[in-house]
Amino acid sequence: MHHSVSAVLLFLLLAGEGTALAQSPPATAGLSVRRIELVSDDAQPAAEVAVSPGLSTVFIFDSDVSRDGVILDERERFSVLDAGLSTLRLVPSERVSAGDRLRLTVRFQDGAAPVSATFVLVAHPARSEAHVEVYRRKRRVETYQEEVRQARIEAEKYREENERLRAARSAPDGLTGLISTAVLSGRGVDFRDLTAVATQGPGGAAAKSVVYAYRTARRVAVEVTLKYVGDAQPWTAVGATLRGKANEELKVLQVWQSGPVAPGSDTQRVVVEAEAASESPQGPFTLKLWDADGRRTVTLGNVTFP
Repeated sequence: MHHSVSAVLLFLLLAGEGTALAQSPPATAGLSVRRIELVSDDAQPAAEVAVSPGLSTVFIFDSDVSRDGVILDERERFSVLDAGLSTLRLVPSERVSAGDRLRLTVRFQDGAAPVSATFVLVAHPARSEAHVEVYRRKRRVETYQEEVRQARIEAEKYREENERLRAARSAPDGLTGLISTAVLSGRGVDFRDLTAVATQGPGGAAAKSVVYAYRTARRVAVEVTLKYVGDAQPWTAVGATLRGKANEELKVLQVWQSGPVAPGSDTQRVVVEAEAASESPQGPFTLKLWDADGRRTVTLGNVTFP
């Protein structure tokens, strides 16, 4: 663990002006509990539910479902499909690609209207809706109260994030900005070269060349130098996740890229910055980057921080 001039220069770049081509909203460990209310009208459109390879999505129904009445498009592309009396758990495999839309239909046991419910599972490279509550009957007051409580929590998170962004905008550039926002907090920047140990998943939109990890008192960052691998289309990262072995996820603050990875271009740098409230986020983590349509990704494993 040591301080590096290049590490300081990186954070000066992040804090000051730059050619930032992509910036992601704050990442969360998973989307909030989703609540879907069914109606007896057959014209009700199918609700879309986000799923992601390797991540679990659990449907909870307020009516008993028929296990034999569960129909899932391309079942072989899911590693888990576990139907209970009033629950349904599914996990897409890596054979499910971002942007895929797969239909799920469940039939209820009692035959009352509506007799079934249909959902469209929309694949995302790193985001899924972990819990989906499906109401066929009139919801209890308690469920609405819980929904209001969750909405207040989400609103508070957005308020805090808005204050953080306002503070960042009002802070000076460069090293002064890092000091004024307490990112350094008397610690400086720790640096680690991960080039030899970070692994890359197959079929990436670009190939890794150099991988560095950084840590300050309140932030961690991963810098990846990417090179063109023969894809005809330019590639720019717009979102990222840093996920641990137990599916814990760091809160990503921003994604910065020096330029598109494209034919004839030099290598391009991507920097992913995340919160680190303590010394605990060391890893290993899996870094996943995706482009605007989510179909072309870059995945790096064994990412650790100083």
